[in-house]
Amino acid sequence: MRVALLSVGDELLAGDTVNTNAAWLGEHLTARGVAVVRSVVVPDDIDTIAETIRDLHERADAVLITGGLGPTHDDLTMDAVAAAFDRDLETNDEAVDWLEEHGGYHSDDLAEGTAALPTGARVLHNEAGVAPGCVVESTYVFPGVPDEMHAMFEGVAEEFSGTIQSVEFVHVDEPESALLDRFEELRDRFDVTLGSYPGDHVRVKIQSPNEETAKSAADWLADRVDLVEE
Repeated sequence: MRVALLSVGDELLAGDTVNTNAAWLGEHLTARGVAVVRSVVVPDDIDTIAETIRDLHERADAVLITGGLGPTHDDLTMDAVAAAFDRDLETNDEAVDWLEEHGGYHSDDLAEGTAALPTGARVLHNEAGVAPGCVVESTYVFPGVPDEMHAMFEGVAEEFSGTIQSVEFVHVDEPESALLDRFEELRDRFDVTLGSYPGDHVRVKIQSPNEETAKSAADWLADRVDLVEE
């Protein structure tokens, strides 16, 4: 399964808020064997959000959106989702009923637009907050507040699956550029995916659907590099 992530918010682009949602979703989706193929951040602009949704929808099996839910002036995500799929935006009775029963709200207490969803959307109830999410044509819309997003994602996590990869790490005390020949030979010898991440040392990530293959590749590389001393 191929998934794209879309994070909405001027505050993310300005650096006022760190985009922990994308990292959290990437980690949890990868753990379920899902391939995260895109991660995009866009401003609070209906046209931009809608255009990006349409583009990602063509490229992935599912699109996961975080941020921009609620009734305030800059909460435009639901309007954009409706526009992207040529649907109207209307108060969702199921969402209102759930908020009354489980959230302790009366419909008159809710700010206008709180439960407005695209027509025909499947409601995702907000166990940790107020504004509901939804699913429209394999596009999942979650709140931007991390605790709310986490709870909502866990409710639909079983809908995301793929081939779970076995992962091995090799920590190398050599410059990354000096490892290119051994990386090439490793790829020739083993059917694995390889990533290298420089920092204080080079962290080499080796992945394979086969646990034995990943382990053998990691052992082969470890025997041919200078390892970081523990």
